[in-house]
Amino acid sequence: MIFKRTAILGAGSWGTALAVLWSKLGHEIILWGHDGARATRLQEVRENQEYLPGVKLPSSIRVTSDIAHCANAELIVFVTPSVAVRAVAESLRPLISLNRVLLSCTKGIEPGTGLRMTEILAEIFPGHTVAVLSGPNLALEVSRDLPTATVLGCRQPRCAEELQQHLGSARFRIYSSDETTGIELGGALKNVFAIAAGVSDGFELGDNSKAALVTRSLAELLRLGTAMGGSARTFYGLSGAGDLIATCFSQHSRNRRVGEQLGRGQSLAQITSGMRMVAEGVPTTRSAFECARQLKIDTPIINQIYGILHEGKPPEQALEELLGRDQKSERT
Repeated sequence: MIFKRTAILGAGSWGTALAVLWSKLGHEIILWGHDGARATRLQEVRENQEYLPGVKLPSSIRVTSDIAHCANAELIVFVTPSVAVRAVAESLRPLISLNRVLLSCTKGIEPGTGLRMTEILAEIFPGHTVAVLSGPNLALEVSRDLPTATVLGCRQPRCAEELQQHLGSARFRIYSSDETTGIELGGALKNVFAIAAGVSDGFELGDNSKAALVTRSLAELLRLGTAMGGSARTFYGLSGAGDLIATCFSQHSRNRRVGEQLGRGQSLAQITSGMRMVAEGVPTTRSAFECARQLKIDTPIINQIYGILHEGKPPEQALEELLGRDQKSERT
């Protein structure tokens, strides 16, 4: 398939970074943002000063707040917050007549339904090709053209290869896959564990403790992720272990930063009131907790982060409960 135009829905840091990346490859890019005034300012100033300051938008990127301008793009990329994907997709649906390729770059699980982003898109756009891209890809580093790798999954292998060739480069290396479930779950669940890693940083527990936490987080991700239909092999790849490492250790990780501030005594309300960008781990924690309970999967780390975020449990109590668990075999 020939992709003449690419529409990116979501003008936050990640959407902007992808627009800059792909425009430099010579692609025609339409960047959509829901806020009309912000989109106009971005079109004029050519810099996303709120979400990605210091990164200039090439002149080939067209910024708009009219979603109708995106309907004729052969490739439509969703980079909105997970809680907005359904509403944005439904507003776009009546505008599309021909088959389009829909690519989800949003990391999350829909609260209440437990649906992944590609499942939402497949539900709203039946008959269209749906793919997912996820990995250890921090927006600031990608926008600065620092080397990174990611994985693109599509159940139609030929489409995955076409997107791989169209969107990949020497600095943005794309690996293809015919599995989408594990890629999405790895990208979503790691945000919960990044909050836990941030709490560890806030408590200044040291490198030994954090290494143990991240390792047990991977075990928990595998346990829940495979029960939800993902492949264990995928969780050991870029969208599982790779993304987990990046978000748990990077100073650029919003979710890790939320956890760090929680560990230093701030409330969730205080933290989120001062944030421009969404920390996806907050709503995903609720979704992951609900899915684990439904599937009867043991998720001690997710449980404690859920308690801190959504039940008001003091982080100190959550830490003591984790450390006080019975010792067991590493295979469990």
